[in-house]
Amino acid sequence: MSSEAELRAYLLEKALLPSGWAEHALVEVGDDGLIARVTTGDAPADAERVAGIALPGMPNLHCHAFQKGMAGLGERRGPSGDSFWTWREVMYRFLGQLTPDDVEAIAAYAYMEMLEAGFTTVGEFHYLHHDPAGRPYADIGEMAARIAAASVASGIGLTLLPSLYTYGGFGGAAPNPGQIRFINPTDRFVRLMERSRAIVAALPGAAIGIAPHSLRAVSTGQLREVAAIFADGPVHIHAAEQTKEVDDCEASLGARPVQWLLDEMGIDQRWCLIHATHMTDDETRRLARSGAVAGLCPLTEGSLGDGIFNGETFLAAQGRFGIGTDSNIQIDAPAELRQLEYSQRLKARARNVMTTTEGESTGRSLYTRALAGGAQALARPIGALAAGYRADIVVLDADHPDLAGASSNDMVLDILIFSAGRGLIRTVLAGGKIAVREGRHHARDAIAQEYRSIVSRLAKG
Repeated sequence: MSSEAELRAYLLEKALLPSGWAEHALVEVGDDGLIARVTTGDAPADAERVAGIALPGMPNLHCHAFQKGMAGLGERRGPSGDSFWTWREVMYRFLGQLTPDDVEAIAAYAYMEMLEAGFTTVGEFHYLHHDPAGRPYADIGEMAARIAAASVASGIGLTLLPSLYTYGGFGGAAPNPGQIRFINPTDRFVRLMERSRAIVAALPGAAIGIAPHSLRAVSTGQLREVAAIFADGPVHIHAAEQTKEVDDCEASLGARPVQWLLDEMGIDQRWCLIHATHMTDDETRRLARSGAVAGLCPLTEGSLGDGIFNGETFLAAQGRFGIGTDSNIQIDAPAELRQLEYSQRLKARARNVMTTTEGESTGRSLYTRALAGGAQALARPIGALAAGYRADIVVLDADHPDLAGASSNDMVLDILIFSAGRGLIRTVLAGGKIAVREGRHHARDAIAQEYRSIVSRLAKG
C-alpha cells in the first residue's frame, strides 16, 4: 500500500459508491493504482476537482482484440445460409495476414476505444498464438506480449486469458487451415501459460486465467487437466453459442454443453461461460446456482445471429452476468447493456425485464449487476469506488442536455443506457490516471494513425 505522501486525491462532484449515491466524494489513490480510501465532505485544497457524475468503470469480460480490424468485412450476403460458421471463414482469412505488429496496433486501438466508451478493464480471450504457418514464434508468448503492450499503451486494465485450442471440432477433429495459428497440445500450452504469467507479472495489477476455447476445441481430458494445473485463476470457456454446437456436443458427449460442464466439471465462481445462449430452463437455473458468471456479448451475439440468452429465468434464479465486446464490431458499454435488455424485451414481449424489484431502475440494475459479474469473471479488485479497488472511474457530463430531465440519481443510468449512450462520457480514470478528457483518449491521434495505416494495408490484401 502506498504511503500518505504518495496519494493522489480526486474530488468527485457526485459518485455512485457501494453505499449509494454521494456528493463530494474524495477518492485517494496510491501509486499502485488502487483506491486507498473514499470519504465524503471536506477535501484538501490540492485535490483535483473532477466535474460530473462518477461511476465505477465497467469491466469488459470477453474480447478478441484482433477482430476489431475486420469490422465490416462480414456484412456481404453469401450465396445462401449465412451464419456464424460462414462468418468464421471470413475471420480466418483476415487473421491469416496479421503480424505481431498488426495485432499490437489493432489491440491498442480497440482498448483505447474501450476507455472512451466506458470500459476500464478487459479480459482478453487470446487464441491467436502462432505465425501464419502455425509455427510458434521464437518467444512462445510473442502475441501475448503484444496484447500486454497494447494494454500499457492505452492504460486499460488487463486480465489475460490464453486460450487452449487443440482440435477443429468434436471428437478430436483435425484443425482446418484457418485454425492452425491457434493450435497447442497441452504441454505447449503449459509453456505458453508460464511465459504469459511472466509477461503479466510485469504489468501493474494485471491478472491471468485460462481459456479452454470450447468443448469442440479441447478434449474433455485436456479440460480437466488444465483446470487442475491452473487452479488459482479464472476459467473462461465458450459454451452453447450456436444450436449446431449444441447438437454436435450431444452427439459426441451425450449431453448439451452447459449440461456437460455442470455435471462433469463442477463449475463454480471461478468459471465464466461465454454466451451460454442455448440453455434449457433447467440448465439456466443450475448455472445460476453454480455461482459462475454468464459472459454476455449482446452486440456480437446479435451480429452473428446467435440467439437470445435466457435472461429472465437466469436473473430470477439470482444468476450473475457481465458484458463483453467479443468481436468489437461496436465498442460501447452502454450499448451492450441496452442490447441485452432490448433482446430480452423482444423475447418476452415485455418491458424492464432485467430487473426483479418493482420500482427499481432497469439502468441501475443492469449497470451494477454487470459491474459485479465482470469483476468476478476477471478476478480483479474492480467494479466499485471503495478502498482496495482499482481506481477505475467513468465520469458523465452532468450538464449534458439529455440529463436535464433526470428526476433521480438512478435515472442518470437509465438515460445513459437507453438514451444518450456513450456521448455522456466526459472523463475516464484507469488505475487512478486520467486516460480520457472531454471524451477523447490522451493518445488517440498516435494510436489511431498506426491503426489506420495497418487496416488500410490489410484491406489491400
